[in-house]
Amino acid sequence: MIKKRPKNLDLTTVRQPIPAISSILHRITGVVLFIAMPILLWMLQKSFDSAGYAELHAMFTESFLWQFILWAILTSVVYHVFAGVRHLLMDMGIGETLKGGRVSAWSVIILSAISAVLLGVWVW
Repeated sequence: MIKKRPKNLDLTTVRQPIPAISSILHRITGVVLFIAMPILLWMLQKSFDSAGYAELHAMFTESFLWQFILWAILTSVVYHVFAGVRHLLMDMGIGETLKGGRVSAWSVIILSAISAVLLGVWVW
């Protein structure tokens, strides 16, 4: 059997629907949080000592890099939580339609973008 189907191997020309993008970002933020876990545990361990807490405070008020890392971790947490709630609602049968999936995906992205801006204001 000869199949003469077109093959599109250029992934830059494939346009993903917004629910797929939202789901992929949910997975990416999960990986970011997994990678950030040692940093968070280190910060928690440092905060138990008053000298370590002062060192962390100085580090986060003086270093743009550490402020950016903190902002990135917090933004990942917020997006992951919003997208996780979206997935849980879909597991319960809420928003399973095509329109519901699009609306919930856009809602997650918009709420996360607003939260990222607010977190940026808070961190900086």
